[in-house]
Formats: sequence, C-alpha cells, structure tokens
Amino acid sequence: MLDTNLLILLIAAMVIIGGVSAYITYLKIRKQERIPATDDKPATGMQLQAYERLILLTDRIALPNLISRLNQPGAPAKEMQQILISNIKEEFNYNISQQIYVSADAWTAVKTLKDQNMLIINQFANALPAEASGLDLNKLLLEYSMNDKKGVVHEMVSEVLSYEAKKIMG
Repeated sequence: MLDTNLLILLIAAMVIIGGVSAYITYLKIRKQERIPATDDKPATGMQLQAYERLILLTDRIALPNLISRLNQPGAPAKEMQQILISNIKEEFNYNISQQIYVSADAWTAVKTLKDQNMLIINQFANALPAEASGLDLNKLLLEYSMNDKKGVVHEMVSEVLSYEAKKIMG
C-alpha cells in the first residue's frame, strides 16, 4: 500500500516537473522567436489608428487646408480669426485621447503644431487694421505658409508621425 502511494506521488511529481519544464521551454522559444503575444495585436492596431488619426489632424489644421476649408470671403478678419482658432481647438480636442497610444515626442509635436498655428493666426490678425477682411487675413496666412519654413511645420509633424507608425509596423 505504501509503495503504491509513493509510486503515485512520484508520478504526479514527475508530471508536474515535466509540465513546468515544458512551459519554461515554450517561453524560451517564444522569446527567441519573438512571437508577439496575441494580446499585443489589438494594442498595436490601436497605436496605428492613433497615428493615422493624428496625421489626419495634422493635415486638417495645416494653415493652407484650414483656409481652403473654412474661407468666408465676406467675413471681417476678426471673425475669420475666430473661425480658424475655434476649428483648430475643436479638431485637437476631438483627437486628444490619441495621446495615450503615441509616444510623448509625437504628442508634443502635434501640440506644438496646434499652438504654433493658433499663435500665427492671432499675430497676423492682430497686426491687421480693424477694417481688414477675412480675405486679407487668409492671404497673409497663405503667404506665410508658402514663404516661411515655419509655415510647413505640419509637414515635419506628419513625417514624424509617419516614421513612428512605420516603426510599429516593423
């Protein structure tokens, strides 16, 4: 009787040790082959979607695109200023949750673009005479976008976002 119980305990111990050994071997192989865990795939997909949305945001708040989309020829410059600033804030706030899926550098670049564009719009609008039209403001902003390197920051931000997304894809 004692021999049978001892034999059962030994077999059980060997099964447990074999199972643990097989599991450790599985983990080592998986680490060597760098097989992604299945839980990582949804997170990677969400990261890529976040980068995609932020590239779209960057494009939508680029000064030339804002002006072509929101141009109100009959509006005074101050009203046009408000329209442009409101739209930038709205677009940014709509995508604010994407920051949890992207690098700190990527998010900082997007925030900097937003802040810079708002600052530029406000500076140009405030430099215009009180009777200036929205068309006057838009012309100044477009000239700035075409002639100043700071006017194409949206392109640099898009490149940063695209580069980081490509790194995630492998």
